[in-house]
Amino acid sequence: MTHHSYYFMKILALQLKRIGDLILTAPALFALRQRHPEAHITLAIQDGCRELLPALDFVDDTLIHSRKEGNAPLWWKMVFTHFDFCLDFTGNDRSALFSVLSKAPKRVAFQSVRDSSARSIFYNCFVDSPVRDCHTVDHYLHLLRCLDIEVWGEGIPLHLPEWASKKAGQVLAARDVAPPYIMIQPGSARSEKYWSAKRWARVIDFCNAETPFPCILTGGRDASEQKHIGEIKAALRSPCCDLSGSVDLMTLAALARGARLFLSVDSAAMHIAGAFATPQIALFGPTNPFHWRPRHPRALILAAGNPGPLTEFKPKHAPGAMRDISVSQVTGAIKTQLGQPQGAA
Repeated sequence: MTHHSYYFMKILALQLKRIGDLILTAPALFALRQRHPEAHITLAIQDGCRELLPALDFVDDTLIHSRKEGNAPLWWKMVFTHFDFCLDFTGNDRSALFSVLSKAPKRVAFQSVRDSSARSIFYNCFVDSPVRDCHTVDHYLHLLRCLDIEVWGEGIPLHLPEWASKKAGQVLAARDVAPPYIMIQPGSARSEKYWSAKRWARVIDFCNAETPFPCILTGGRDASEQKHIGEIKAALRSPCCDLSGSVDLMTLAALARGARLFLSVDSAAMHIAGAFATPQIALFGPTNPFHWRPRHPRALILAAGNPGPLTEFKPKHAPGAMRDISVSQVTGAIKTQLGQPQGAA
């Protein structure tokens, strides 16, 4: 396969979905940078993802679309900027508009856009990658085939700035929490992924009683998530440091990187912990871990309807209810991750 070198090639990458999708697009952006180090890469995102940008230091410029405020400067910049390539990782109406405004001679989308949407008229190159057949990281990597870049199975390259680690240390010191610690992130952007608040409380009480590590709770400022965390705290019988809603995303990432063990449901925070190969336990119910799981060897995946951690992942996966994951499954996984015998109390 012939690889071309493009000096000062201008590339626009569109990822206008949620922060989890942006995290899983990072391997494709990093591979693009490695293959074309002289290219100028502009990344377009939604404003809710802006806190992740310091960790994506391999892009040159960003365009931030706001759902609430006017975007006149953004559209002005699009109108007067010409790109050579436009890579649409999103595939919605807004990203189609960005693609047209890019004026790029090569505008790339997934084959699914061509097959199922009138938006296909805005593109002139299509990459076949049925999302149901691969992990989401690999799905996004496939879009690079239009530039003769073929990679797969990549890790997630998030580069934390030094200030984030320093701030994480300051936050822990202010709460008298000494590493190592267990970090619990019970929330998600979708409430159907929530596990029982009372069961989370029992898991935290177990950690406090049976491990030497203090527990910290983290989460976002969303009202639903804060309500869920409040219910967990109300059911606790032992102390837990609540940092939810009080730290920015980069500080949360630094906390996840430093954790002895990270527990969560399927969420953006799960992907962040996975980026640093932090030992973790991820709980899945309505979503398929085949597509979304952390893939490093120190991750244990618990899926509703399965008695123990999954060892095989398949495209066809029956969704389950989070209530079908038991406390004993989670505490058993904790013992495994911490190297404790399963017969321990």
